[in-house]
Amino acid sequence: MRYIIKTLIFAITVIGYLNAKAQGYYNVIEYGAKNDSSKLATTAIKNAIDAASKVGGGTVYFPAGKYLTGPIHLKSNVTILIDAGAELHFSDNFDDYLPMVKSRYEGVDVTSFSPLFYAYKAENISIIGRGIIDGHGKKWWNFVEGYKEGQPVSKWQTTFASLNKDIILPDDPKQMKRGFLRPPFIQPMFCKNVLIEGITIRNSPFWTVNPEFCENVKVHAVTINNPHSPNTDGINPESCKNVHISDCHISVGDDCITIKSGKDAPGRKMAVPAENYVITNCTMLSGHGGVVIGSEMSGDVRKITISNCVFDGTDRGIRIKTARGRGGVVEEIRVNNIIMKNIREQAIVLDMQYAKTKVEPVSVRTPAFRNIHFANITGQVNQAAYLNGLEEMPISNVTFTDINLDAKSGFSISNATAIELHHVAVNTQIGPAIKATQVSNLIIDGLKSDKVPADAAVIDLTNTSDLFLYNAFPSSEVNTYLKLSGAETKNIFLGNNNFRRVKTPVKKEKEVMATIEIISGDKVQ
Repeated sequence: MRYIIKTLIFAITVIGYLNAKAQGYYNVIEYGAKNDSSKLATTAIKNAIDAASKVGGGTVYFPAGKYLTGPIHLKSNVTILIDAGAELHFSDNFDDYLPMVKSRYEGVDVTSFSPLFYAYKAENISIIGRGIIDGHGKKWWNFVEGYKEGQPVSKWQTTFASLNKDIILPDDPKQMKRGFLRPPFIQPMFCKNVLIEGITIRNSPFWTVNPEFCENVKVHAVTINNPHSPNTDGINPESCKNVHISDCHISVGDDCITIKSGKDAPGRKMAVPAENYVITNCTMLSGHGGVVIGSEMSGDVRKITISNCVFDGTDRGIRIKTARGRGGVVEEIRVNNIIMKNIREQAIVLDMQYAKTKVEPVSVRTPAFRNIHFANITGQVNQAAYLNGLEEMPISNVTFTDINLDAKSGFSISNATAIELHHVAVNTQIGPAIKATQVSNLIIDGLKSDKVPADAAVIDLTNTSDLFLYNAFPSSEVNTYLKLSGAETKNIFLGNNNFRRVKTPVKKEKEVMATIEIISGDKVQ
């Protein structure tokens, strides 16, 4: 009996010790790291992670100072804590990112350079703190930008080719055949419960925060600063489920936040959608787009909400893009409460012809955009919106509600159906407020446009059918309100409009044979 009691006490003591260690801190300095960047700390950091992992998990701690390191591979139940005053500077020696690991590059599954932070099939991993991580990406950028076709093949390209003989190629395989793919900064693969919080990230070699095939991802209060540089996107969760991005500040050399799900045949083979994403309370100051979906969306993108964000100085605001050959569906998207300032191109883009392609029969290669809704957006932009569908697959069921934009040019809509604009105010310097071509089932309700040029109609429709225009009440003098052209224009309905300040309420070109049906009480002088 006494022996049994002693054995139980020993077991309880061991379990208590292990639990205490599992909750413990593992200071990288105690494992040989130098916080004056005088020595590469890769091995010391690995040893600290291994020690934490051995007892079930723990926090690998970086106190204030500067650390020089190669790639860091996380394991389950390990937190990387980068304290205020600590800076992790990643080596720009390409050899430090060997051996190559399973990765994904622009939607194509490959074996390539190790990401700077990497995890594979891990759970409960975190990178947190108030410190800085710097990817020193310039050498990577220079290699790509200075690359010339026909130059001698590097040893890294030879290694890449030997490891990727059987990969599925996208429609345009140029990057894959070149064989030098820069690593993402942070890329967990097939992981669950991922947290990235508080840190400042700068100078990424390639995409910055790039979870792939992960579930339950949270990116919170992260600052990302990449200078003008190639493809240094901010946050790119690809083929993930249940993603929350909040309170981040992003200024980068490409898109600020992008949502992706694989590219062309490789993406369709994996067939893992990006779904259940919430993006909120973020600011974007520089980048090609504020929040972008695609163009790699072959595995589908659905159930996305974007709200309470400020875009100031990006090329575009919200951009959804694809092309023939991608396949995949983008659907169930809601964008609400957005302020846009100094947008150099469009506030909103839905472009299904992002790459020039030839018309082809509808198949698995044909993408689709549908059920996309925008509300409560204000801004000063170059163009209000650009919607460009495919002849064989029009954009479908898109609504704009309570939009107020000052723009050089207005809405341009083509190859679309079931488009609605409710309480949209747009003032233009050139052209109409709304220009539509090959659009059906178009509802325009309560449009306000007080500054359309004298030589332009407020609404200019070509080959448009099933229009319902109502609640228009121009508050200033207008020459032409509605211009109709194209032999396919038909089924035009007007209701409850007041055109007292309009010289020509409706102008029909001679090829338009359709009659205008007044539903209720329009005043046309």
